[in-house]
Amino acid sequence: MNNLFLKMYVKAQDLMSREEGQDLVEYALLITLVALAAVSGIQGVASAINGVFSKISTTLV
Repeated sequence: MNNLFLKMYVKAQDLMSREEGQDLVEYALLITLVALAAVSGIQGVASAINGVFSKISTTLV
């Protein structure tokens, strides 16, 4: 996952060095959208993992 973000960062840096104006804003919005999707996806996974461990702990007690 970190490798994917690193590749996206390098690609964004490359694009930003070549283009100006509206294109930069569009790329920044796209990167923000991807970051928000990743954060919300991670929160869902964390909730699912928490639920599994809660079931395990109630079963053991």
